[in-house]
Amino acid sequence: MDRGPALKTIILLAVLALGGCAGDHLAPVSDRSISDGGQRVAKGHYEVRSGDTLYAIAWEHGLDHRDLAEWNRLDSPDRLRVGQQLRLEPPSRGASERSPESDSAPPQQASAEVAGGGDQASDHHTAAGEANGEAPGEWRWPTDGEVVKTFSRDADGKQGINISGEAGQPVVAVADGEVVYSGSGLVGYGNLVILKHGGEFLTAYGYNRSLMVDEGDSVRAGDRIAEMGTAVGGNGTRLHFELRRDGRAVDPLEYLPDGP
Repeated sequence: MDRGPALKTIILLAVLALGGCAGDHLAPVSDRSISDGGQRVAKGHYEVRSGDTLYAIAWEHGLDHRDLAEWNRLDSPDRLRVGQQLRLEPPSRGASERSPESDSAPPQQASAEVAGGGDQASDHHTAAGEANGEAPGEWRWPTDGEVVKTFSRDADGKQGINISGEAGQPVVAVADGEVVYSGSGLVGYGNLVILKHGGEFLTAYGYNRSLMVDEGDSVRAGDRIAEMGTAVGGNGTRLHFELRRDGRAVDPLEYLPDGP
C-alpha cells in the first residue's frame, strides 16, 4: 500500500497547526509595541538611554520638562535609569495641562546614573520678573554674526535661528541659568548645550566645535559656554540657537535685543 499521499497530508496538517499556534502568540505587526534595540517600547513611550537627561528627552520630543516629570511621577528626576520607559503623553485624555502660572518646583537634573552629571538641585528662588514670564537678568545675543536663517513655526525639525561666524568664536549664555544638557546625543544638533532659565525658559546652542560647560554648571549671562563650529550638513560655520517657553519653540528675535 502506498502511504506517500497520506504521509504528506499528515505533515501538511502538522505544519499548518504549528503556524496557527505561533499566530496565537504574536500580534499583527501593526498592533505590536515599537521595538528599540531589541526591547519592547510601548506606544507613546520612550526608553531611557545612556547619556539622556530629562531635559534632553523633553527637548527632543517638543515637551515641557515639567509635564514629562509630572506624567511619569518623577519627584526625583535625578534617578532616571537606563532602560526605564517614560510616558510621552498625559496618563489620560482628561488630564489637565500644566498652567504657565504653576508654582510647583521644576524638577532636578537627571542623575549620574544616566547623564554622568552631578546631583546639584535646581534653584527654586525666582525673581519677580521671572514669575511674569521673563528670564532672569537681561537677554543678550549668544554670539556675534549675521542671522542667516530665521525662525519658522512650520520648519520640519529644528525651530530656531542660525547665526554665521568664524570657527572657534565664542558662544555665550544669553541669560543666567543652569546647564541641563551638554553633549552630542540629539540628532541634527551636533555638539549641543541646553540651558534652563528659571522655570519656563530653555535655550539651546548647537553646531559647536567644542563645549566648555558640563551638566549641572551654573552660568551667568555672557559666560562662554562653547566655540562655534560647522553646521550639520556642512553648510558653513554657524551657531544654531533655539528658545523654548513652556516646552514650545518661540522666535528668539522676539526676545533678543536689537542687533547682535
